[in-house]
Amino acid sequence: MGALAASHDALLPRQDSRLGIGAALALLAHGGLIGALALGLNWRLPTSDVVVSAELWSAVPQVAAPAPAEVAPPPAPAPAPPPPAPAQPPGPSAAERQAARDAEIALEKAQAQQRAKEADEARRLKERLEAKRLEEAQEAKRQQEAKRAEQAKAEQAREARRQQDLAAQKERDKAEREKAAAAKARADAEAKAQAEQIARLREENLKRMLGQAGATGAATATGSAKADAAPSAGYAGRIKAAILPNIVQPDRERGNPVTEVEVRCAPDGSIVGRRISKPSGNPAWDETVLRAIDKTRQLPLDNGRIPATMTLVFSQNEAR
Repeated sequence: MGALAASHDALLPRQDSRLGIGAALALLAHGGLIGALALGLNWRLPTSDVVVSAELWSAVPQVAAPAPAEVAPPPAPAPAPPPPAPAQPPGPSAAERQAARDAEIALEKAQAQQRAKEADEARRLKERLEAKRLEEAQEAKRQQEAKRAEQAKAEQAREARRQQDLAAQKERDKAEREKAAAAKARADAEAKAQAEQIARLREENLKRMLGQAGATGAATATGSAKADAAPSAGYAGRIKAAILPNIVQPDRERGNPVTEVEVRCAPDGSIVGRRISKPSGNPAWDETVLRAIDKTRQLPLDNGRIPATMTLVFSQNEAR
């Protein structure tokens, strides 16, 4: 029985997680054990003796031997112990329980992290949606403000055009008033000039009638003064005839320069001043004319008179 127990212990399943292999080995061991017990039991059972009877006939009588003592039957074999129940897999050890607990904790942590991640993603999505909504609201507000600004700008432009139109209308009205006032002023001036001309003619006619006795004019003269205030017709030619001979040109200038000279004279015709009133653009010709006037010194009188200031015009072609 000790060997059987040792065999039984040796055939016990190992404490590992491979329950299927352990169960198969346990069943196989129990089957072998049952077979061994059956074989041992059959080997200990007594074999039945075969009784044979025979008659012996002998000439010499012989005394029979005593009968053999009754042999006690062998004791019955002890009943075989019941086969052990299949070995149950041993319960989880403390390390396995701790590992399972750690796995559950890790799973719970992973689930918590997953829930936190989902909550964080939901929060971020909500924030993005909220930011997008705020951005859309701000964009709509900016568009509304831009639209209001454009409308205000358009209204300002219309007001500015209206003011410009009003100002232009005022300018046109002012121009019309000024034009009407100018036309009225011209009409008044013309009427006044006509009235003054009529009065002057009337006065001249009166003076002419009063001074005809001492007049020196021609028979066809219409003035009222005793003598003409203007120079005679040929006086300008006499003045130039007195100056032109004194023009000396060493070299003739190109073109035909024309110079205007203002000459101041004394009552006796003496030249007391001269200046170029309009230069010819040729300084040499202007200087030649001034030297000729200085050389002349005195101009002829016109009926005993001479203008205090005269403007004389000299061209180069006249000095040939």
